[in-house]
Amino acid sequence: MSLDRRSVLRGAAVGATGVGFAAVGAVPSLAEATPAPASRPYPANRPFPPLMDDPKGILALPPGFKYAIVTRAGQTTLKSGQPTPELHDGTAVFGNGTKQYTLIQNHEIGGNSALGVPQIPGTVYDSGVGAAGGCTVISVGRDGTNHGEWVGISGTLTNCAGGPTPWGTWMTCEETENKANGTTRLKDHGYVFEVWGDGETAHPVPLKALGRFAHEALAIDRDKQHIYLSEDASGPNGSFYRWTAPAGYRLGKDSWKDLQNVNFGVLEAMAILNDDGKPIPDVAYLTSAQLLRPFRVTWVPVPDRDAVTVSTRKQFTDGQVTRGKKFEGVYGTHDGVYVVNSFAKSGTTDVPADGIPHEGMVWFYNYKAQTIQLVTYFPANAAANQGPSARYQDFNFDGPDNVTVTPWGSLILAEDGNASSHVLSATPGGPTYAIARNMLNDSEFTGPTFSEDGKVLFVNIQTPGITLAITGPWRDYLG
Repeated sequence: MSLDRRSVLRGAAVGATGVGFAAVGAVPSLAEATPAPASRPYPANRPFPPLMDDPKGILALPPGFKYAIVTRAGQTTLKSGQPTPELHDGTAVFGNGTKQYTLIQNHEIGGNSALGVPQIPGTVYDSGVGAAGGCTVISVGRDGTNHGEWVGISGTLTNCAGGPTPWGTWMTCEETENKANGTTRLKDHGYVFEVWGDGETAHPVPLKALGRFAHEALAIDRDKQHIYLSEDASGPNGSFYRWTAPAGYRLGKDSWKDLQNVNFGVLEAMAILNDDGKPIPDVAYLTSAQLLRPFRVTWVPVPDRDAVTVSTRKQFTDGQVTRGKKFEGVYGTHDGVYVVNSFAKSGTTDVPADGIPHEGMVWFYNYKAQTIQLVTYFPANAAANQGPSARYQDFNFDGPDNVTVTPWGSLILAEDGNASSHVLSATPGGPTYAIARNMLNDSEFTGPTFSEDGKVLFVNIQTPGITLAITGPWRDYLG
């Protein structure tokens, strides 16, 4: 479906420039659509000082900040004796009532691996040798000391991101559509699983009500009636989904039993509506000119959420839903949910025929208003695509992926781009700053998650697989 780009741009506010993303003028309904509580505006988000190179060659940080290595694939060990698995990804942190934190962490392993997640009895979904993904649980001191790591779920595949639940567990997402092949995979994959961090509870069963597709991340709303899910896929580009509970039902600690039923509740895909009431076919039709402008959203039911014969995203025509290249990180707040589109590169099939290349988008969907806003935008930037030659450029940002919200309401983004890999601090509608840079290699950052007390930011370097605990004067810049 072709869309007149001018009809999308018509009436938009003045666009932001560069990577500073200066806030635009007044936007209708912004007060209602803003994710920050009405009693507290967005944080000022002071500029972070320039990053200082690490003499150990691992992590560049601003002055006054330091890091500790919590786990390292193949070097630290599990309580069961095996080495820490590789390919760290989505992670959540929980307080456990002591001076320690509990991390639940994905391992995005897509096949057999010498550093796969060990298939510990009671934690296994698929016992095939090609299902080496899963999650580990780590007990961490406030100074980053590792007090033990163990398996939370195993026998899954390509565990990318996910989301924490209000009752203290982790929903891990398989970013794959692979089905059983009778040899290396004995079961179908592409599901969400719930993971417990107590070292005792494990229910390795797929939550089929949430669909079978290349899941990236999810968030549960404040009323425990909806789950919002992102899809990282192409050919065609993926969608953003909403699961709705049956009338009168509230999600809780035993919901995993109900969510095993593929027909429980309703799963729908998002359609962002243009001024004429028709769906915008792809987010790549929008630019920084739409920054902070609310768009109405409708939701279109998924015909076959288990994708028995046709992939979920392929069950829609191009005019039914709004697609996007690499729907990635998702994070829920009291008022709504953030979702990231990582990039849409020029000269590729990522961009619709008359779409607009970009280096990343962050959206906010407001529960009450049922609108979505573009709150951070990285314009197409040739310098950001120079690869290793741009390693030390702490201003050319591209490829935002995982997202989390700090205790003060600002955003933390992990880059998975072509240039330097950064951890970024961003204010919705405002500036973006580098707060860490990978000096070890070209690997992406994954799984940023802030402790509720605001003292520690945990983040991973995916390859070779390192979990870092970053401490410092966070409140001075984010509070």
